[in-house]
Amino acid sequence: MRKKAKYLCQECGLQSARWLGRCPSCGTWNSLIEEVINPRKNVSNSSIIGVEKPCPITEVPLQGEDRFPTGLGEVDRVFGGGLVPGSLVLLSGDPGIGKSTLLLQISQLLSSRMQVLYVSGEESTRQVRLRAERLGALSPGLLLLSETNVDIMEHHLRELVPQVAVVDSIQTMYKSDLGSAPGSVGQVRECAAQLMRLAKAKGISIFLVGHVTKEGMIAGPRVLEHMVDAVLYLEGDRRQFFRILRCVKNRFGSTNEIGIFEMSGSGLIEVANPSALFLTSHSQGAVPGSAVAAALEGSRPLLVEIQALVSPAGYGTPRRMTAGVDYNRVALITAVLEKRVGLNLGSHDIYVNAVGGVKIDEPAVDLAIACSLASSFRDKPVDSEVALAGEIGLTGELRPVTGVGKRVKEASKLGFKRFLLSSQCAIEHTVGTRILTAETLATALDQAIKA
Repeated sequence: MRKKAKYLCQECGLQSARWLGRCPSCGTWNSLIEEVINPRKNVSNSSIIGVEKPCPITEVPLQGEDRFPTGLGEVDRVFGGGLVPGSLVLLSGDPGIGKSTLLLQISQLLSSRMQVLYVSGEESTRQVRLRAERLGALSPGLLLLSETNVDIMEHHLRELVPQVAVVDSIQTMYKSDLGSAPGSVGQVRECAAQLMRLAKAKGISIFLVGHVTKEGMIAGPRVLEHMVDAVLYLEGDRRQFFRILRCVKNRFGSTNEIGIFEMSGSGLIEVANPSALFLTSHSQGAVPGSAVAAALEGSRPLLVEIQALVSPAGYGTPRRMTAGVDYNRVALITAVLEKRVGLNLGSHDIYVNAVGGVKIDEPAVDLAIACSLASSFRDKPVDSEVALAGEIGLTGELRPVTGVGKRVKEASKLGFKRFLLSSQCAIEHTVGTRILTAETLATALDQAIKA
């Protein structure tokens, strides 16, 4: 019998009966890959004997989420208190960012209390051993396996039944009964589904390492992110020393928390005071174009230095560039500064940067961006002893922010004597920090920028 084939887009999962140079759904070129269609098998009555039957929700036994700590406080913070047994976690990030290093460290810490299986599809067991030797992650409870066949890996998991397993990476795994190549949409989907069923049935917590595309998205079908219980991104510039672990999906906790690490020769080290790390180069002198924003990532306050450079455009069209902050948000703030404050920024090049490579998308950073832009334009420095937090409206008003107490406390701990925010904020009693308030952006600029 002749095998039928279909063509699947590796970006969006579109199915086509024939090959196309460009996907009509997502517009990606050369993304359709041929996959062989396996005939569907009829389900026999013998195969459904013993299957769990539906029952009323009131009769389902109620059990709490028995989390167990990983040994890294920053990772536990992102998970919401610890790892849930039987959960499927997807960790993604740029190549060389430290995904395998982080998971190897977690595996070593967990292996002192339980059995952990580390499955590598990209490296041999000797290569993993060399990295573990450098990280000091040697433990008899940590088992290594170099395998890419998901059926063989499932056999070992059912035989050992470890409490935690790591699969590095899901794009290298394949099922032998599928005709497509490893890393294709069909292979990634089926391998992830097989591991998900195993994790739920045996109560094994499984970490999956996922590759990313050049656009920064997780490679493979979008259904992969829907299957797993948690999706984590390890962010950071490879030329910088710190890494940020960010959760974008979590069925067992909040998605607002972040974990911050510092990359060293012995692996990733937890950062207890990230604000001090991001402000190590903050100048206490009179330097125009620099302001400190008090952001809030989940329940953690974070002080970040925002730098701006405003200079006359040397060529016809002014340039606008941002790093670490939202480009559209900077464009909005620039328009408000022109219309409501009277700054002629239309003929100037504008560059805005969040120091250290950190990415901040909270609206409370608006005031720091506006102050740094106005400071650079006027060539007058922002008060180095003031921290800023406030959202800017289109009419030039200063809107309130949440978590004022945490922001002010963090700024006071790092030596800032004044804190500027909206007059609409519910201000709590503070010690050692003077609270400055403003109703409009123009008034806030007058208080923040030195005359």
